[in-house]
Amino acid sequence: MFNIVLVSPQIPPNTGNIGRLCVNLGARLHLIEPLGFDIGQKAVRRAGLDYWKELDLRVWESLEAFLRAHPVDGRFHLATTKTTRPYWEAEYRPGDWLLFGSETAGLPETLIHDHPERCVTIPMGPKGRSLNLSVAVGIVAYEGVRQCGGLRILDFG
Repeated sequence: MFNIVLVSPQIPPNTGNIGRLCVNLGARLHLIEPLGFDIGQKAVRRAGLDYWKELDLRVWESLEAFLRAHPVDGRFHLATTKTTRPYWEAEYRPGDWLLFGSETAGLPETLIHDHPERCVTIPMGPKGRSLNLSVAVGIVAYEGVRQCGGLRILDFG
């Protein structure tokens, strides 16, 4: 379905929720180090993430390593509060890359600056500053699902 990319996530429950979302969507989760938590087998078992074994997971040693393997192109969507383009104006296709920054810092400024045409945002009211990372991933990912044919594309067999 999609490639969901978390750049230096810091909060374990957010990543756990996003992992569960990926399993349900058939999406691949890419985690870019450094991570703010341990994802070793013992830590995952202790956290009760029984679905984690079903997750299609890739871990990258750095953003630079990830971008060398997957240069930003027209299939990338960079989620940020530093743009005015709403996420629903982007065109999503199966296999696209949905990038999200850490809960504390967002995506690196250089990435946003170098690819403003790939940036999308989730509009918020004047009193809101940001959304929880797992909520933001769900909003953008399910817009992609909607554009790609809705739930008919998911195999519930």
